[in-house]
Amino acid sequence: MTDVVSRTGAPGEPPGTRGRQRAGASRRLRSLTALLSLSSLLTLTACGGGGGPEEIRFTFSKREALDFMQQVVADYNDSQDEVRVEMDTSGVDVVSASFVRGNPPDIMLANYNYEVARFVQRCALIDLSSTEAASRMREDLQPLMDQYGVCEGRTPALPYSVMAASVIYNKEIFAEHDLEVPQTWSDLIDVADTLEAAGVTPFYATFADAWTISQGWFDYSVGGSIDVLDFYDRLAAEGADVGPDSEVSFQRNFLEPVEKMMLLAENYTNPDSASRTYANGNVAFAGGEGAMYLQGPWAFGEIALTDPDLELGSFPLPMTEDPEDLKVRVNIDLAAMIPEGSDHQEAALDFLEYLFQPEVIEAYNESQLGFVPQEDAPEPEDPRIEGMTSYFESGQFYQGPGILIPRTIPTENYTQAIVFGADPQAQLATMDEDWARLAFRQPAPTAQSEESGR
Repeated sequence: MTDVVSRTGAPGEPPGTRGRQRAGASRRLRSLTALLSLSSLLTLTACGGGGGPEEIRFTFSKREALDFMQQVVADYNDSQDEVRVEMDTSGVDVVSASFVRGNPPDIMLANYNYEVARFVQRCALIDLSSTEAASRMREDLQPLMDQYGVCEGRTPALPYSVMAASVIYNKEIFAEHDLEVPQTWSDLIDVADTLEAAGVTPFYATFADAWTISQGWFDYSVGGSIDVLDFYDRLAAEGADVGPDSEVSFQRNFLEPVEKMMLLAENYTNPDSASRTYANGNVAFAGGEGAMYLQGPWAFGEIALTDPDLELGSFPLPMTEDPEDLKVRVNIDLAAMIPEGSDHQEAALDFLEYLFQPEVIEAYNESQLGFVPQEDAPEPEDPRIEGMTSYFESGQFYQGPGILIPRTIPTENYTQAIVFGADPQAQLATMDEDWARLAFRQPAPTAQSEESGR
């Protein structure tokens, strides 16, 4: 019967046509079923529901700590089998582009500056306030984070490493000339005069690299003289009205500390300072060619390449006659963030909590000479930054005035021009004009809020 049916078709059909059609349809059905099964399997795998751990992309921007962080990632991956972290070191420009394309990283550890703050201001990062990591943060660091912008109702970023910077000094030279660490501006001048009279260059300067002026000389002088947080709050309120007649301005508030900066630069530095670079300075300072060096702890490793046994210390640059005014310059060297656009937020949160475990965050900061931003964290053990520890622990710090100015204003160029002989008043007035123009072009707060909600 089956044979008859298989050979009998509609009028005009060759024998066996219907059988071949049914066989072909059966094969197509089996193929379609197989494809659907494969598709379902791939979907489950992509979602972490089967076929392996859920993968997340972790952006890390501090190149000198890559080896350390790669080990952290490897340890985390080995500690469990549900999440696998892949580290991306492509840098902030690539990260910014990934936000535009709608494909941001799943978690970021990045230098906290105006580039990163754009994501904060536009509420493009999830709220981390309910994490265990957030519960251990020092509250006095939040104002530093807020200086770059806020997303109302959210904690979009958590500080991971705070870098403190101040005067680096050669302990051997100070001991040889029976000098104490200066506590006031008068003390500082007395130390510089004593060294000068003994034929020792008080400050080794590297003015050929503009950033060393802005980061060190300018920041330490201004930060040691005024309340930086209050100044920038009032400057923001002044907005486009900043100018010679405004209540707060660069030319009004920065002029005196910059003039003191110039007194030191013109009278107590190496004669070839205009042609010396950061690399030159590290070698020269290691060779005893100066007693003090206005650099951050990142210079210690470079100096040690020349003389690993050199005894160095650090202290805040005194700019007033009151020791209570002493403060160290800090910046949020790394902050942790999770983008709203991540498809793996829960997995990213798990890795974030791992990063903030005391044994991980403390080991990282110890390796980089940074300060842990958590309550009750142990003090750094390295004697080279011991002179800054008490100031950080007691909250006597400021964020660098130079890094709080958007990079569209060429602060480094202006400060270098001052050191090379330009009129400080005129340069600071130009900074006021730049700030006013930039403030005028900024969108109104309502416009920012609307943009954030897109």
